[in-house]
Amino acid sequence: MSEATNLIFIMSDEHNKRVLGCAGHPMIKTPNLDALAARGTRFTSAYTNCPICVPARASFATGQYVHKIRYWDNAIAYDGKIPTWGHRLMAQGHHVASIGKLHYLDSEAKRNGFDEEILPLHIVNGVGDLLGLIREELPRRSGSANLGPEAGRGESEYTKYDRDIATETVKWLKTRAPALKAKPWALYVGFVSPHFPLIAPPQFYDMYPEDAVPWPNMYDHDQRPHHPFIDAMRKSMCYDDPFDAPMVRRAITAYFGLTSFMDDNVGKILRTLEETGLMNNTRVVYSSDHGDNLGTRGMWGKSTMYEESAGIPMILAGPGVPAGNVCDTPVTLADGFPTFIHALGAKSNPDDATLPGVSLIDIAQGKVPARTILSEYHAAASMCGAFMIRHGQWKYIHYATVPPMLFDLKNDPEERKDLGRDPACKAIIAECEQALRKVVNPEAADQMAKADQKAMINKYGGEDAILKRGTFRYSPPPGSKASYYDANQNQNKQNPK
Repeated sequence: MSEATNLIFIMSDEHNKRVLGCAGHPMIKTPNLDALAARGTRFTSAYTNCPICVPARASFATGQYVHKIRYWDNAIAYDGKIPTWGHRLMAQGHHVASIGKLHYLDSEAKRNGFDEEILPLHIVNGVGDLLGLIREELPRRSGSANLGPEAGRGESEYTKYDRDIATETVKWLKTRAPALKAKPWALYVGFVSPHFPLIAPPQFYDMYPEDAVPWPNMYDHDQRPHHPFIDAMRKSMCYDDPFDAPMVRRAITAYFGLTSFMDDNVGKILRTLEETGLMNNTRVVYSSDHGDNLGTRGMWGKSTMYEESAGIPMILAGPGVPAGNVCDTPVTLADGFPTFIHALGAKSNPDDATLPGVSLIDIAQGKVPARTILSEYHAAASMCGAFMIRHGQWKYIHYATVPPMLFDLKNDPEERKDLGRDPACKAIIAECEQALRKVVNPEAADQMAKADQKAMINKYGGEDAILKRGTFRYSPPPGSKASYYDANQNQNKQNPK
């Protein structure tokens, strides 16, 4: 058993794992995350359990896969009914705190698994994104088309919110943590950057000349791959419709600026740990809830199983963690649950014996589990359930109603060649599907998700009522109201009840 320590888990939002200096990106400036990786372990094959905010965070909280807990989308959020790592730690006398974005049903700290929630962001009005429930005939999410036109230099509600989160975290470490001496404590910090709007503070935007940022892979129309699931998603999530070349440059530049802005806020936390002497007995994990396609294949936002979206950065540092280490073992956010228990020296609960996760500390130390990790998607703009596993060098994506995808990540890390319909790969596809079905019955999960979503649609008056109600582009920070747009006409309106 490794030494018991405090644990800080820092989670950003929508951080593409490739946009990280220590991952080899040629331009991005992330000195604080790079330094964290240098004194710890970076996991190269880390994945979200669902490439959209609310389900990903529910999996992280409970240590369970989405189809088990049935928090399917951004309108069906964690509600305290399933134990989290926080509940397990609190029951054993550990103090558990949260600062920043959580994206649960609402702010009930004890119910959510925390002794305290500071500046929490939860789903809008306790309702969330109802439009994402509609999946039989995918609605056009017209608000997505604002992504490019608004991209550029400036400030947003989110950049102010992230600064406040960093300030409150520094304050907590200086004033609250020193009093918590009885047992190791756990602190979760949830930043929003680099999540859109793609508006970066000038200091960080100006780090990256617009004419020098890299052009997205496979962005040009004749290079974009086609698949029924992806084509339907592009049509519904119409991010790219208004883009021209200068807009692409501004969007990439702003995303890079927001990533460096986020790194700067992480740096404030790490420096405070050093200054207070807490670093010696505190482990730190950095990750993100999911990635961002960032224009690759003509797609923006998340919601796909490509590496840019389903892949996430994951770094662990602190006592007992090999320094300067790079680990290729596949891991997921669900591994956070056993990591918290392990790090703080808490006792495992017998009820958690069937959880799929493994302590990241153990994996960093070279204990490679025999496992099949799972990411799945049942949310906005998905015509059917999508299920992804890693099987050695292979990434297999099974769709409940359309043909699968298969990528050889060893020889094709940028996923340029989909082998899912290649007759020569029939045997490996069958092998991968068999491995997937040991973890989940995809057809049953797809049907369960759609039934739960249909019930929620009916609860809110049916599809027509939801379409008329419209939705918002992103959840506002505390103290702000969501700006809604009509699902068909993109007309803004204020915060309907």
